[in-house]
Amino acid sequence: MKKKNLLFLVLAVLLFSCKKEATPTKALAQKDPISREAITNIVEKTLRNGQVFNWNMVDDFTLWSAGHQSDGFFAVGYTLPEISDFKAAIKDIHIEDGQWTSVKNKIYDVILDGERQLHPSKNIKIEDLLPFGQPHIAPNFTVKITNPSTITRLRQMKEVRYVEASGFNLVDDQVAARSNSGCGNNGPASYIWPSDYSNYAPWVKVPWNYQNANIPAAWSQSSGNNVKVCIIDTGGSDNQNNLGYPNYFNSGWSQGRYIQKKSTLYHGYWWWRKKDPPHDQCGHGTATSGIATAPRGSDGNSVGIAYNADLVVYRAVEDVVISTSNEREGVKNALIDAALDPNVKIISMSIGTPFWSSTVADGIYWADAYQKMMFAAAGTSTSWTSWYPVIFPANMNQTIAVTGVKEGYPMTRCTVCHDGDEVEFAVVMERSSNSDRTMLALSVENTNTPTYFGGSSCATASVAGMAALVWAKNTGLNRSQVKSKLIQASSNYPNKDSDLGWGTINAYQAVNSTW
Repeated sequence: MKKKNLLFLVLAVLLFSCKKEATPTKALAQKDPISREAITNIVEKTLRNGQVFNWNMVDDFTLWSAGHQSDGFFAVGYTLPEISDFKAAIKDIHIEDGQWTSVKNKIYDVILDGERQLHPSKNIKIEDLLPFGQPHIAPNFTVKITNPSTITRLRQMKEVRYVEASGFNLVDDQVAARSNSGCGNNGPASYIWPSDYSNYAPWVKVPWNYQNANIPAAWSQSSGNNVKVCIIDTGGSDNQNNLGYPNYFNSGWSQGRYIQKKSTLYHGYWWWRKKDPPHDQCGHGTATSGIATAPRGSDGNSVGIAYNADLVVYRAVEDVVISTSNEREGVKNALIDAALDPNVKIISMSIGTPFWSSTVADGIYWADAYQKMMFAAAGTSTSWTSWYPVIFPANMNQTIAVTGVKEGYPMTRCTVCHDGDEVEFAVVMERSSNSDRTMLALSVENTNTPTYFGGSSCATASVAGMAALVWAKNTGLNRSQVKSKLIQASSNYPNKDSDLGWGTINAYQAVNSTW
């Protein structure tokens, strides 16, 4: 009888202990998540203070709520506890090694434990929670998390670098407005003002603003030969012949070079995940690729600044806003792929977001470690978001932020352009009398009629093209020396402006300088 009573007491204690341990998780899981609108208000408060929003600014439950109010996916970055400077260690990281695998599995165990607590009847495996599969090259992954207590546990681990809601963005109407500003009108212009271009041999249109940067004069010394430019954007249109290979990309005075079109953008998740073709369905990537590298041919189309440079263009996003888990993963993978390409010297990103993304930042760190020169758009938006700060990733130290300005003096940012102290260069790209008369670029359609294309997007691709001219003429320089030439050939040098940086670049001076 004593044994039975003792056994009963032990069982009672165990049951009470289990119930006590499970109660906080259950109670927290049943708590209603913070609304999407409330989280958006938190984000916008940060933006109005002139900061890009970072998920490390909020508490655990707000972070979990953000994931719950989007696709439920979280980005997790990890490291070895003994690494004090992650960015400096990048070239020595091999995530398939035992130490890295052990850390990854330790984090997996925490995630699985949390999910199994909430769903005890399910035989959950880690493969069931990884929408993009196992990490590749970079120590980060995207994972489905439904248990709010898991967020707290992960953030307390010394092996975890970050936990972020990878799919959360601003409310739908704001996303639509920002996206449409990049994809809304990239077909051929219905009318091109004769004063907005000049005809150059063999037969191309040289946009009016090239003269402001003295680009035609620079062509006497350099056209971008043997410099490979990478455009990370919405892809390159298969319908635009001037981005075709080999007959049209190499035409007229553009010869002996090559173009690659790649995609890192997926749709769907897990086993129904499918990679997009690199074809541009938006037109934004086609325009930026054309500004940087379109051929100097004989079809009357708009010519690129570095018309003899090589090009690789990635479809990494659907539109100009890096707003989904798929897009953040796509941009990261494009950056790492370009970082590992020894021929790529310049990366241009006319895309961005008001959210800091550590997933994308990891890609930036990889490209920086491999000495790539990265340009990023300071921000192009509608009037109701013009108060945004310089967006991500242009606000990073590893990138060079570029914005657009109107013609004339004093220098004034373009109608939809962002400015700020992170901006380093500006490009004249908007007529002072008409904000619709911007820069000419390749159309997304199969036509020889250019499109008008504006904002900091065109400015960013322009400076990437100018950098290619400088590098082609000065092949022995490193990226810091190329940047120095651009700075010293700029309108504000030697006094950097707090909003528009070094100002506009004189491409001829930059190419021919002996500094």
